[in-house]
Amino acid sequence: MTCARRFVLLLFVPALACVAVLGAQSGNQPPALLSDLVDISRDFRDYSNGFFLADHLGTFDPATRSGRLVWQRHQLSPRIAFNNMLAVLRPFEGVTFPENEYAVNPELPFSVEFVTPRTVRLRVETGPKTAPEGQSLMLAGNVPSDGSWTMSRVEGGYRYTSAGGSVTVFEKPWRLEFRDVKGRLLTRTLHQADMAATLVPGLPFSFVRRSSDYSRSIAASFSLEPGERLFGTGESFTRLDKRGQKVVLWANDANGVETEKMYKPIPFFLSSRGYGMFVHSSTPMTFDMGASFHAANTLMVGDDSLDLFVFLGEPKDVLGEYTALTGRPPMPPLWSFGLWMSRITYFSEQQVREVAAKLRQHRIPDDVIHIDTGWFETDWRCDYQFSKKRFTDPAKMIADLKRDGFHVSLWQLPYFVPKNTLFPEIVSRGLFVKDAGGNLPYEDAVLDFSNPEAVKWYQEKLAALLRMGVGAIKVDFGEAAPLAGVYASGRTGFHEHNLYPLRYNQVVAEVTRQVTGESIIWARSAWAGSQRYPLHWGGDSGTLDQSMLSQLRGGLSLGLSGFTFWSHDIGGFGARTPEDLYRRWLPFGLLSSHSRCHGMPPKEPWEYGEAFTDVFRRTVELKYRLMPYVYAQAKDGAERGLPMVRALFVEYPGDPGSWDIEDEYLFGRDVLVAPLFETGATGRPVYLPPGRWIDYQSGRTYAGGWHTIEAGAIPVVMLVREGAVLPHIGLAQSTQDMDWSKIELVVYGTAAPAAEALLCLPSDNVLHRLTLSRRGNNYRLLSNPLEGRSVLTIRPHPRPARTTETGN
Repeated sequence: MTCARRFVLLLFVPALACVAVLGAQSGNQPPALLSDLVDISRDFRDYSNGFFLADHLGTFDPATRSGRLVWQRHQLSPRIAFNNMLAVLRPFEGVTFPENEYAVNPELPFSVEFVTPRTVRLRVETGPKTAPEGQSLMLAGNVPSDGSWTMSRVEGGYRYTSAGGSVTVFEKPWRLEFRDVKGRLLTRTLHQADMAATLVPGLPFSFVRRSSDYSRSIAASFSLEPGERLFGTGESFTRLDKRGQKVVLWANDANGVETEKMYKPIPFFLSSRGYGMFVHSSTPMTFDMGASFHAANTLMVGDDSLDLFVFLGEPKDVLGEYTALTGRPPMPPLWSFGLWMSRITYFSEQQVREVAAKLRQHRIPDDVIHIDTGWFETDWRCDYQFSKKRFTDPAKMIADLKRDGFHVSLWQLPYFVPKNTLFPEIVSRGLFVKDAGGNLPYEDAVLDFSNPEAVKWYQEKLAALLRMGVGAIKVDFGEAAPLAGVYASGRTGFHEHNLYPLRYNQVVAEVTRQVTGESIIWARSAWAGSQRYPLHWGGDSGTLDQSMLSQLRGGLSLGLSGFTFWSHDIGGFGARTPEDLYRRWLPFGLLSSHSRCHGMPPKEPWEYGEAFTDVFRRTVELKYRLMPYVYAQAKDGAERGLPMVRALFVEYPGDPGSWDIEDEYLFGRDVLVAPLFETGATGRPVYLPPGRWIDYQSGRTYAGGWHTIEAGAIPVVMLVREGAVLPHIGLAQSTQDMDWSKIELVVYGTAAPAAEALLCLPSDNVLHRLTLSRRGNNYRLLSNPLEGRSVLTIRPHPRPARTTETGN
């Protein structure tokens, strides 16, 4: 008996130690470097692990749509043939003792729930569920239930149908099929039998049980159809279409945009076939999106249970359903849509005042001056105190700047180096993320935002700055929460690492709103739900042509992951920006929801000479004149969960060509932007969706299709959808000086019998839809809901003598 007890202790104590250090369900050794991605797909290739394949329903109640799913035990085995070896799954009877105590082929709960007519929730367990289910930070509130779905019996299972589509539960073999309203198959779960027609090993719907610690993770495998494309997964800088890629969802300080790593991974994607999926978890995930097996989209989730939402519909439907579930952003303040001038970094009050004065001297509109890492006594050492040597009176500086139309943004981070004067207090009060022994896992102290005391302490520091008059807090970093950490929430970094950016975003956004009444942060890291706390920028881009393209792909991907607002460092961050690149990047930056010049100095336009300053001014003036369009489109996007920097297919899902484009975008609904990505370029090939498009600068009209178009005085190709009405406003040096009582409605094209304009006044933040009708070549406003508050004048956009150019 003594020997047996010793055997048990030797077997299980090391396993418990592993769980404490690495976090339950981690399995593998931690990454070799802190900056390496945690890729759980390795666990699904480990011969020592046990594999359980979803096989058939043991029980199922069609009324409650819940039952128990039987999983068949398998083992990974080498298959040898003519000097070729592949790993394949084979049935395995298992070796257990006592034999009757442990199920070889377990029967475990699963359920299907209906949230809306377009949203289905699939829940699958791989073991007993003992942890209480609390309110999820990722969700905007309680998940509703929809009773509109009707059930019918079909051969082999049950079909549930709504106005949005159908889902069919098949009993043996177990499958879920999702179809659109016309009955076309969208996707279905993959059973091992579905892969029998090929010799290429594939991973069906299954879970793995690790031999190292008995933890489990799920692989939710779904079919992919020929020609299907996949988009989203967060701010991914790789090719926009993720089909054929393996995407690792692990928040990471990517150190740039020319990489597969992401500051903002989001476990959501949408398909060109008419559906989308959201994995409701914060654990590490790897989405094998047709990379290893071209016909399978395998979502490998670190969690031991699967909580999956499936959305049915076109891209706008899917984004609307996803953001209704996880939240939509409030409107940021008007001033935030103006120019932000910055560099790394301004070091003194004198520098800040000089930059503000020169912006006004050169007549360059601007609303924000950002002070990066240099406002403390020691550069980068964040103690929330202005340097007394270099900032003589920061409160007066902020007040003076605000009178002249400037808001101040300040950099900070949640990591505290040992020399920081705040470090001893953070450690003594236990406000940091701990390791398994209760000590610091890093040299820095990392604030634990799952600890209410840490949140209170931190918000008090920020509140003092906001009360001083600071307009926005830069929410930098946040991607390095310790994997091996033990958090006040009671969970390890396996669950808290990816959730850390969301907690961080929320904490800063809430204190900002409490003190200033405004919804504005400037954040780098994010997770699902972070879109509720605008806004986010694209990280530390390089200063290469490719950096600019990668940055756009990241912005488009983030927009396809539920984020309305997004910005990026105009010109790139990592080194002095070449003048030609800065010139071409500038209109891309200004034709984004938010616009900030930031990076290694110089960033101020006068440092590049008079000619560049003229181009800079002209480009900034473009956005300031278009501010009524920008603000209205922002309001519309925020209300519907649509991005301001928008992939073409969001507006044109029926156009096959629009799904191919990753180097153009729609700025809101009506403006198409094609940046110049190559050094020395003055024009480029441009794809236009169906309809007619009018060049904003030249006035030429183009039909849908491919064209080679030259840029104008502003180095960008920018076209407006025919029939669109863009509201303009008189030029001002800051948004506080804009006269919203006088708006000019510019109509593009005179062929349409009617046109519609969106308008939103900052004074009430209500979106108004204005209808214009045509009489001859002129339009008149049918009604003015803003009468008494804004005088609206109408004019057609000037057109040259040349008529429409046909596309290729």
